[in-house]
Amino acid sequence: MLQQMRSIHPLAWTIMIGTVCSRMAMSMSLPFLAIYLTQSLGASPSQTGLVIAVSSLAGLAGSFWGGYAADRLGRKTVLLLSACGWAAVFAGFAAADQLWMFFAVNALNGVCRSVFEPASRALLSDVTPPEQRLLVFNMRYAAINVGFMLGPLIGIRFGAAGSASLFLIPCLVYLLYGAVLAVQFRRHASPESASDIGGEEHAFPGMLTALRITSADRLFMLLLIGSLLTNIGFGQFSTTLPQHLTISPYVENGPVLYGYMLTLNAVAVLAVQYPVMRCARYLPPMLLMMAGSVLVSGSMLMFGLFTSFWWLLLGALIYSVGEVLVFTLSDTLVDKLATKELRATYFGVMGLSNTGYMLGPLLGGLLLDVFGTGRAPLVFSLIACASACGLPFLFAAYRKWQRPLRGPKRENHPAR
Repeated sequence: MLQQMRSIHPLAWTIMIGTVCSRMAMSMSLPFLAIYLTQSLGASPSQTGLVIAVSSLAGLAGSFWGGYAADRLGRKTVLLLSACGWAAVFAGFAAADQLWMFFAVNALNGVCRSVFEPASRALLSDVTPPEQRLLVFNMRYAAINVGFMLGPLIGIRFGAAGSASLFLIPCLVYLLYGAVLAVQFRRHASPESASDIGGEEHAFPGMLTALRITSADRLFMLLLIGSLLTNIGFGQFSTTLPQHLTISPYVENGPVLYGYMLTLNAVAVLAVQYPVMRCARYLPPMLLMMAGSVLVSGSMLMFGLFTSFWWLLLGALIYSVGEVLVFTLSDTLVDKLATKELRATYFGVMGLSNTGYMLGPLLGGLLLDVFGTGRAPLVFSLIACASACGLPFLFAAYRKWQRPLRGPKRENHPAR
């Protein structure tokens, strides 16, 4: 393990360390944006919800374009431009004093994320040997969770909910992140590296051709749809679940219990990273991802059926293991499916699976409105069923993945 970590490329280390720092700085302020808008600007709940939601909408709209740009223009160009753009976004948050300004800046925030994320994951794949990519993707996911675990605690300590000045911290962090990336690219990236390619009209497919290639990849489409539906379950942990725990007459000290569940989730996600990586060496990644989907749906059932402290904590633990299995292995699977010249495009299109995060809270809120928290078993059973709808697509993808193993076509492509 230590030997593998020593051999990780400096650019990959830069991405992972930058991920910890940037996510920590970002989560010092963004999670408190809704409170700031309502308390300091007097925005209504619907106005606040619109401002928050526009980031996800813009991210979904730009997901394919962001991945394609990283393939066409090169990882270096896209990462440096989007890092500077993200710094400008957080400077905009700090300077904004009108609701429409926050709306516009948060839309740009979503665009920057949709451009930066596919390029960074593709770069990790570019500079990492295939046998080490699972480790690197695991470490990246751990870096995200470490940042999001520490950032809100620091934000609370410095009163992020009442001031926009903390947005200047992620602004400075992204400027520094971009500067370090520029230095590392100059020192370590070679002209032959996939992180530097792009711009050759004769060698690179156009945008419509790239879209046709990804959409015609039936295995990839099955994985995308299965992930999207599974994400409906993931979207409940930060929305429907805290509402249920807070207003349910059958749960004691719901807000405190939810705080414990959040802490357990953060700790468990970090703790199971290495065991998951070990399992993935001996079991098919698609099967492990299906297991993760089952665990997420099962945790939703537990949240609805049980009201005791320890059973709900167990549900949070099961949810956390499922989270690691799905998110880490989805990156690994996309990397295996993608062609070299369209690697970032594949990661960008996979970002459309985040639609499940938008549909999930809408479904959960609607079910709570219709049935009420007194019928939590029914509400969370329906949510679990919606999330489990992704399993047939993941199973079909697994069958299609295994089929080439039975014949000589395996050597042409491991996944088609």
